[in-house]
Amino acid sequence: MLNAMTTMYLCPADGTRAPVATAAWCCPACRGPWDLDFEAMPVSLKSLSGRVNSLWRYEEALPLAAPALSLGEGRTPLVALTPSVSAKLDFLMPTLSFKDRGAVMLAELARRLGPERVVADSSGNAGTAVAAYCTRAGLPCTVFVPEATSPKKTEQIRAHGARLERVPGDREATALAARAAADRPGTFYASHVYNPYFLHGTKTYVHELWEDLGGRLPEAIAVPVGNGTLLLGAALAIAELYGHGLIAERPALIAVQAEAVSPLAAAFHAGADELPVGPGSAAPTLAEGIAIPDPPRARQILRAVRESGGTFLTVTEDQLRAAQLDLAARGLFVESTGVACWAAVGGWTDRSVVVPLCGAGAKTGLAPAE
Repeated sequence: MLNAMTTMYLCPADGTRAPVATAAWCCPACRGPWDLDFEAMPVSLKSLSGRVNSLWRYEEALPLAAPALSLGEGRTPLVALTPSVSAKLDFLMPTLSFKDRGAVMLAELARRLGPERVVADSSGNAGTAVAAYCTRAGLPCTVFVPEATSPKKTEQIRAHGARLERVPGDREATALAARAAADRPGTFYASHVYNPYFLHGTKTYVHELWEDLGGRLPEAIAVPVGNGTLLLGAALAIAELYGHGLIAERPALIAVQAEAVSPLAAAFHAGADELPVGPGSAAPTLAEGIAIPDPPRARQILRAVRESGGTFLTVTEDQLRAAQLDLAARGLFVESTGVACWAAVGGWTDRSVVVPLCGAGAKTGLAPAE
């Protein structure tokens, strides 16, 4: 299995390559996010019996092996909600969100590289996950969050021993502050957006669906999209499974955004390949985890949805409130960002679709009524 000392980063925009062990956190030529020059090996469905009951069971598909930091992340339940719609309960993770899938990869990579410090930025869940895995690795960690981040999330970050930096302004201001800190020598930027190891962690979401459904996938996979880390991970896994002949058809990717902050949906429906140049604007939304006005991987996200035959949907604040209460009435208390896909496709009857329930309701509480 490849390791951090030999694997190469690859810039999807201009083809720049750099060794993982010595590379800057972004492409030095265009300042864009990295992809990973890594070829996954096929995973045999029959070989999975008896393997470790975590995402690391798909070791052939992962760029890191033999982890020291695992908390048993992954292998979350798949539960039918209607005859057509099933939910994957990714809020049943060690830190109560799907971000553990990617955070364990980043922390494991950082552990092997041995930086002086780790820096992350987040609206809450990714920062919590990075903080948890860094404390397990014995790595000092600073997490930058927007000043309006849920107190329950910031309390969890502090509980894991990370230094918390509240940044005035929105999610984009927070990212800029973290990137400035990441340029300091000796710093590992545990970015769930810029570092592709995170995407190779989130792709295990689809490997689990494939295993749970007996070697197939649903007709559609709905994913909440802000920075697009779960969607791009899903697209990566689908391409690998299809390329290895392990699925006969590719599911459509249904990307869901909050209507209040939906730059990708607007670009998609306008037929654009990327977002307009210049900073986007973010309005307040209950779906704080996907309130991203200018995602760095916008071009990749738009292309992945189009190539899958999927589409973008948006949901209103009222729909988010109603979906959270509806899921709670079904026994599932999910945070307001994590209900976005249920709000968008919960009434579908024409094809099979899986939605992720990405974060626990305990992280934010019930969405307030207007």
